[in-house]
Amino acid sequence: MSIMSYNGGACIAMKGRNCIAIASDLRFGIQGQTVGMDFEKIFPMNDHLYLGLTGLASDILTVSERLEFHIKLYELRENRKISPKTFLSVLSNLLYEKRFGPYFIEPVIAGIDPKTRQPFIASCDLIGCPMEPEDFVVTGTCATQLYGMCEALWKPDMQPDELFECCSQALLNAVDRDAGSGWGAVVHIIEVGKVTTRRLKARMD
Repeated sequence: MSIMSYNGGACIAMKGRNCIAIASDLRFGIQGQTVGMDFEKIFPMNDHLYLGLTGLASDILTVSERLEFHIKLYELRENRKISPKTFLSVLSNLLYEKRFGPYFIEPVIAGIDPKTRQPFIASCDLIGCPMEPEDFVVTGTCATQLYGMCEALWKPDMQPDELFECCSQALLNAVDRDAGSGWGAVVHIIEVGKVTTRRLKARMD
């Protein structure tokens, strides 16, 4: 078994019209054994920027704490909120400097640019190579199933409620076909000046 799938997990981010959805499952496992059903994989970096992490659980916690530190330092020095694009550079640099002994994580970034009000999504591999698609990003042990569901359901310019439904259905149906993820999910809908968080019930087998 790959170290990336040792603890399991799934994360997804989607663009809509002036809004973004980011969602993850809640399972914490050790290979095939489920240990917990409340392991948060999405971390608010500030009021318009969220980070989702899948991979090795210890590295998820380490990287999220290091990034929180870097963001607080940036905002103290610059006296302004960090933009999602700049945050992607910070994250990419953090991962690339550890490339010879990498953090075993795959990050997903979802945020609204504080100046332009444009939605932004991105992801990296474990050594920090960035990707900025126009539709959706997926990571985790069921990434293949998530790609299939997102390709089938996603369409441009969805409103927040429609985006929530699309993101929820894609995640729930993908994790049902993967033993390493699932056991509940959480979805954050990020809009200008507002974030809505909803928890989803999923299969518990």
